Amino acid sequence: QVQLVESGGGLVQAGGSLRLSCAASGRTFSSYTMGWFRQAPGKEREFVAAASPSSSTIGYTDSLKGRFTISRDTVKNTVLLQMNSLKPEDTAVFYCAASSRTLPLPTRPDDYNYWGQGTQVTVSS
Repeated sequence: QVQLVESGGGLVQAGGSLRLSCAASGRTFSSYTMGWFRQAPGKEREFVAAASPSSSTIGYTDSLKGRFTISRDTVKNTVLLQMNSLKPEDTAVFYCAASSRTLPLPTRPDDYNYWGQGTQVTVSS
């Protein structure tokens, strides 16, 4: 069992940055692929980024490459999402998730076993 708690969301102006954090409980954190998803109002949940258990493989949705960076700290059992040059269209609830699948990196919500409660990110123009 893995429990995930996100933090770091908030209101930011366009062009600004935010860093989301996801704290994971459970001894097996290091064996899970960790991912970030987001869901805007009226839209489906969208893959953002994922990191394999050892962080040897990292993937992003193409449209976000270069602006978002995922990283994980196996000592602190956390996964971070650094978001730069934020745009109003990045406004969404961001979710942290854990998957028992490794490679290829899982990118579908159905591939993930555990989810956090989500944190709201709002980017004003």
